[in-house]
Amino acid sequence: MRSETKNMTYNDIIGFIGVFITLLAYFLIIFDFIPKEGVLFYVMNIVGAGLACYASVLIVYWPFVVLEGTWTLISLVGLLKLLKAQPQE
Repeated sequence: MRSETKNMTYNDIIGFIGVFITLLAYFLIIFDFIPKEGVLFYVMNIVGAGLACYASVLIVYWPFVVLEGTWTLISLVGLLKLLKAQPQE
């Protein structure tokens, strides 16, 4: 039986990058490379989930559009809340 390989499509690449960024953010906080309540963590989640959401839209997979879209919005709210709480210079 012959195994065929599929070339990665634009959708695959965008989705892979988004998922990689999101997982990298968690790896970095688990091993204390970045603070859990830091700007970088929120930005990585916004970008990663946003890209994964976009890839899900491209392949018309609505459950993940909802999941990743919600994750993007929650991370955005978290970032705005963090920035608002920081003292102004």
